[in-house]
Amino acid sequence: MSKKSLSHLDAEGAARMVDVSAKEDTERVARATGVIRMRPDTLQMIVSGSVTKGDVLTVARIAGIMAAKRTAELIPLCHPLPLTDVQVTLSADDLLPGLRVEATARTVGKTGVEMEALTAVSVTLLTVYDMAKAIDRAMVVSDILLEEKGGGVTGHWVRP
Repeated sequence: MSKKSLSHLDAEGAARMVDVSAKEDTERVARATGVIRMRPDTLQMIVSGSVTKGDVLTVARIAGIMAAKRTAELIPLCHPLPLTDVQVTLSADDLLPGLRVEATARTVGKTGVEMEALTAVSVTLLTVYDMAKAIDRAMVVSDILLEEKGGGVTGHWVRP
């Protein structure tokens, strides 16, 4: 891929924010997922609410929502977006064992919300790790990926 084909590089190859001012506002949505693997007893403690730091699932969900709203402060070239909705869900999976996280971000604007959804998932998972690390430092955060996006000129995309 040439430097000129990368939208975050100018003609000289320097990093820049993409100018989206000429683009039309459209409804945008993105959905991302990720997992955190842990010992079965750690998962049981989280699900039962017996982790000494508190309600891991609620705190992690709120952290993910807050992170989505602050994505432009964390990722240098992201545009600040007026999010219209952020949903974060955590579900226990005994087969991992661990938790699966899904985040969906929505806006009406000139650029997509993929980074907001991915940031929500990442921070949700890191918050779970932070709250349960005293009982299981071997937890593994993995498989953070974009599952689906919609809106804009590229239309609707779903992970194959």
